[in-house]
Amino acid sequence: MISYIIRRLLYAIPILIGVNIITFVLFFVVNSPDNMARMHLGMKHVTPEAVQQWKHEHGYDKPLIYNAQQQGAKKLTDTIFYNKSVKLFAFRFGQSDSGRNIAYDIRQRMWPSLSIALPTFMVGLLLNITLALLLVFFRHTYIDFWGVVTLVVMMSISSLFYIIGGQYLVGKLLHLVPISGYGEGGNVWKFLILPVVIGVVSGIGGGTRWYRTIFLEETGKDYVRTARAKGVSELRVLFRHVLKNAMIPILTGVVVVIPMLFMGSLILESFFGIPGLGSYTIDAINKQDFAIVRAMVFLGSVLYIVGLILTDISYTLVDPRVRLE
Repeated sequence: MISYIIRRLLYAIPILIGVNIITFVLFFVVNSPDNMARMHLGMKHVTPEAVQQWKHEHGYDKPLIYNAQQQGAKKLTDTIFYNKSVKLFAFRFGQSDSGRNIAYDIRQRMWPSLSIALPTFMVGLLLNITLALLLVFFRHTYIDFWGVVTLVVMMSISSLFYIIGGQYLVGKLLHLVPISGYGEGGNVWKFLILPVVIGVVSGIGGGTRWYRTIFLEETGKDYVRTARAKGVSELRVLFRHVLKNAMIPILTGVVVVIPMLFMGSLILESFFGIPGLGSYTIDAINKQDFAIVRAMVFLGSVLYIVGLILTDISYTLVDPRVRLE
C-alpha cells in the first residue's frame, strides 16, 4: 500500500510540472508582462516609464527563464519562472498584483467555500442516490417514466435560473433569508441555507439520472438475478448488492467534486456575495490579477491529483477484487 501511494505521488509530479509550464506559457509568453502592465495601468496614454515601473514593483522586470547577468544559481533563481511558478510547488504564492498576501487570503476564504460546498455535496449525494434507487425500484412504471422526464427537464434548466428564481422567491417575496452576503457566528446559517438548497436542487437532474443509469446496469448482472432466484427481496437486492457494487463508478464521479469542495463554487459565491475562493477567483479574473489566477490554477491541480489518489485507495475498501501490489 505504501509503495503504491509513493508511486502515485511520483506520477503526480510530472503532471503538476506540465500544468505549471502550460500556465507559465499562457501568462508570460502568450500574454507578456508588458501587456499585463498596460492592462492594469490602462491601455490609453501609458508611458514606457510607467510600464517599466509597474513591472519593477511586481517583479515582472526580470528575465523569463534565464538571467545571464547573474552569477551561479541566481542565473535560474533570479527569473520570473522561478519566482512566479517554481515557488508554487512550496505553496509560496507570494503577493497578488494588487499587493495582498495570497496565502493569507486563501486561508481566510477557504472556510466560507467549505461551508457551502460540504453540505451541498453531502446532501446532494445522499439525495441523488436515494432518488435513483427509488426510480430503479419502480422501474418500468409510471413513477420511473415521469421521474426521468422530470430529471431531464431539471437538467435542461440553467443553474442561473435556480439562483435568480430562488433569490427572488425566497429572499425578495417571502423574506425568509437574505438574498446575498455573509455573516459570522450563529447567524451564518441564514446566508448559507439558500445557496446550499439551490446547489442541491440544481444538481438533482444530472446526478440522479447518472446514478440511475449505474444502478440499472448493475440490476442486469448475473449476481442480481441469482439473488432474486434465491428469494431475496428487491429492497435487499438494491441496498445490499446493487448499491455496494456500484460504489466504484460513484467514487469515480465523486473525485471530480473534491477540488470544488475547497475551491468553492464560482457562480454561487458570486451571485450570493459569499467571500469564498470561488468569488476570489472571479474577482481576480475581472481585475486581471494574474498572480491570484495562477495560484488558484495550481492549487486546483494539486487538489484534483490528491482526489485521484484517494479514489484509487478507496477502491480497496469497496471492491475486494482490487489488490494493490
